[in-house]
Amino acid sequence: PGRAILYNFQKLKALDSVPIFTGLMNSMFISVSVAALASYFSALTAYGIHMYNFRLRRFAYVFILLLMMVPTQISALGFIKIMYDLRLTNSFFPLIVPSISSPIIFFFMKKYLESNLPFEIVESARIDGASEIRTFHQIVLPIMRPALAVQAIFAFVSSWNNYFIPSLLLKAKGKYTVPILIGLLRSMDDKTDLGMIYMMI
Repeated sequence: PGRAILYNFQKLKALDSVPIFTGLMNSMFISVSVAALASYFSALTAYGIHMYNFRLRRFAYVFILLLMMVPTQISALGFIKIMYDLRLTNSFFPLIVPSISSPIIFFFMKKYLESNLPFEIVESARIDGASEIRTFHQIVLPIMRPALAVQAIFAFVSSWNNYFIPSLLLKAKGKYTVPILIGLLRSMDDKTDLGMIYMMI
């Protein structure tokens, strides 16, 4: 932090048109939720496909990998239309719940399990009478802690910086996230103090 940090913060706080603290809380809630849900369910999916030998296992794996190649912009129009039809605009629901399906995090988790999870450990837990969900939570998740930490950080940063979808869904000022507020600051006029913008990044 430079010498102007307190000055920039006071100027930002004095702006009535930019609810900075509300935006920070909104972004924090969304990003933490996305990081937790995406990491957990991607690990669960990766464990299921890695450990269980079922008929469509190969197809499911390839299908998830193909989803990695689809840019967000291609499916955005249909997604936004569905959210408007379901009246879920101005809600954090469409920003959090779809993040559970994260092909990139799944792929990383799957590769991590292939190199770090011996089948014998899971088989030993099954022989000892542990249920599948207990095996996952008490044995597999601790082994996956490094991968979970890395992917949770990536998911958090990605969600925090997300501007495209929130700007299309959030119309109420009390629901704005930090990237939308930064966009508001930049569009106010040509003489906007850049120090205030850098305070929010």
